[in-house]
Amino acid sequence: MHPAASVIFFTTASGAGYGLLFLMGLAGAAGLVPASLAFGLVGFTVALGLITAGLLASTFHLGHPERAWRALSQWRSSWLSREGVAAVATYLPAGLFALGWVAFGTAGGVWGLFGLLASLGAVATVLCTGMIYASLPTIRQWRHPLTVPGYLAIGLYTGALWMALLTAAFGGAVQVFLWLAVVAGIGVAALKFAYWQSIDGGAPAATAESATGLGRLGRVRLLEAPTTSQNFVMREMGYRVARKHATRLRAIAGAVGVALPVVLLLIGAVAGEDADVVPLFLAALAGSAGAVVERWLFFAEATHVVTTYYGAEAA
Repeated sequence: MHPAASVIFFTTASGAGYGLLFLMGLAGAAGLVPASLAFGLVGFTVALGLITAGLLASTFHLGHPERAWRALSQWRSSWLSREGVAAVATYLPAGLFALGWVAFGTAGGVWGLFGLLASLGAVATVLCTGMIYASLPTIRQWRHPLTVPGYLAIGLYTGALWMALLTAAFGGAVQVFLWLAVVAGIGVAALKFAYWQSIDGGAPAATAESATGLGRLGRVRLLEAPTTSQNFVMREMGYRVARKHATRLRAIAGAVGVALPVVLLLIGAVAGEDADVVPLFLAALAGSAGAVVERWLFFAEATHVVTTYYGAEAA
């Protein structure tokens, strides 16, 4: 599949934003962080800023972005529509939670309830995002049991990286979120390794033999291409990344996105509650960059069964 920059930015930015919002909602309600003005302003600016920027970027991939609002009406049958509904609905408790935190200096009580609702909305939205891809039987690499857990895990991981930085800068249980980021990072690495191993060893979703029903007669080959020039379907659905490039990018995603941040987090852990913000800031940047590489691969390695019609196997 063609890796569209707008969708890559949307899924990584909003994933990190929802991950941070999820942790702020839980931490605020549990009293793990101070409900200070500085923490609230920076935290909600980053979380809601990433979410909003990501959602706006997602509309750029539409043929008619001005009609994006119509997608909300199809929530009964469309995961894309459910994602939009969940995203819009999450803004209300998130906004009220931010109001209590920033304006009244409290994240507990009824304001904490709004925080928990915002956390629930964040999980629901990311889950719907993952299901958009996991619900497509035409793409084997997406119709996979680890697709949705991958979206949730990466959102939690990148959110925890930014939460560790915020607690180091403005106070709070920095060690809790620092070690949460370490554990989440290791979990993401294990999950993605299992996912990549699975899609590499899986059977093609369709072949010319299975599509035509002529496999019993032997190998089926394309006699003549259906078109004389590349069309929209092949540009969007027929993109493929070479195996050697995919292997290199997987290594980069693991090294930059997980290994480097974990090392920087451990450096920060040595300082205890006085963790330096510099290594944690670098860890958050590296983890986010690794997530972008991983998400590019997620799209680039996906093969649609329609390519079988054009003479390529949907591997």
